[in-house]
Parts: sequence; C-alpha cells; structure tokens
Amino acid sequence: MSFELIAAKREEMGTGASRRLRHAGKLPGVIYGADKAAESIVLDHNPVYYALKEEDFHSGILNLVVDGKKEAVLLRDFQMHPYKQQVMHIDFQRVDLNAPIHVHVPLHFVNADESPAVKTQGAKITHVLNDVDVRALPNQIPHFIEVDLSKIAAGESVHLSDLKVPAGVEISLLVRGDNATVAQAVVPRGVIEAEAAAAPAAEEAKPAAE
Repeated sequence: MSFELIAAKREEMGTGASRRLRHAGKLPGVIYGADKAAESIVLDHNPVYYALKEEDFHSGILNLVVDGKKEAVLLRDFQMHPYKQQVMHIDFQRVDLNAPIHVHVPLHFVNADESPAVKTQGAKITHVLNDVDVRALPNQIPHFIEVDLSKIAAGESVHLSDLKVPAGVEISLLVRGDNATVAQAVVPRGVIEAEAAAAPAAEEAKPAAE
C-alpha cells in the first residue's frame, strides 16, 4: 500500500500555536534528515490518524508532499493523547532512495496450527520477537517478514537465521553475529505433569508377562 500525505510548512511555533492547530483538526509535525535542516510542518489530523492503523504505514516509504514538493520519508515517531483518540505530534525522516537505511520490520507468524508442536505435542508457541531491525535500500524494505512455524516441534526454536528475507535485505543482529531466538515451542507445565502422572498408571495397566 502506498501512502501520500499533504503537509505545509508551519509558520507559528510554541505550545499555544500547537494547541490552536489541534483544535482546528490539524497535526503538528517535523521532517528531518538527508543532510537538510529540520522543518516544522502541519498536516490534517484525520488522514494520519487512520493511516497509523495500517501496518505498512509504520515501516514503508511514505510520500510526503510539503507545499507541493514531494519527498520520500519514513515515520520515525508519533505521540498520542493519553486518553483521547488524537495524535499530538509526528516525526518523519527524509530518506535517500539510493542509500541503505535501518528500519524495524514486523514479523508475521504463520502455520503454527500445522506444526507437530501444536497438533500432537500439546505445546504453545511463544513469540520472542515481534519485529526485527533490517538494513536495505528504501525501495527494497519488506513490509513484513514471514515466520513459518509449520515444522517446529516441542522444545525447538526458530532463529533469525531460519528467516527468509528478500535479496539485498540484511538482518542487523545476524550481521553482528547474534542469531537470536524468534519463536519457541514450549510444553506447558500442566501438560508435562499430567503426562508424568499418567505414566505409572499406564505401566500398571499392562498385562503381566508370563
């Protein structure tokens, strides 16, 4: 999904000015990076509020049009009101489409119900990581990385080295030599205790050898 946001340079600064903007349905923000000066901007609140509900908005390249000039940016931070459904401030970083960048990409866990761990061994799948930092050219950044759990057995784990990523994408932890655990199949204590309690009864039920 491609996102385009319309913004304007912000002329008035300060807490009072920000409050007036929010009351008018506007959202204060800032855009920085790419060896350019940071700029204060203002956007319509509602398009951003609803875009924030989309996963792709958080990791994909966005088109930000500031006073008619389009720039490629990444969402870097935003602040929500403590109890209102209102975005208070938002930060964007300019990106050079020809230079690699670091971005956190969400993990999508699939096929857990098909795994031996869940189907036959009574295990639960625990997600240790929910996203990973990757380095890639902006247009090569995946919107998510799939974690296939179909073959995991009880007591086993999926590590970063097991993940399949597109060509040109590096997982930062792996580059640093850290093959971190992504997910693991754990048998709940209650299942282990029940199996242990059932074992003596099963032995007693066996017919005596002649």
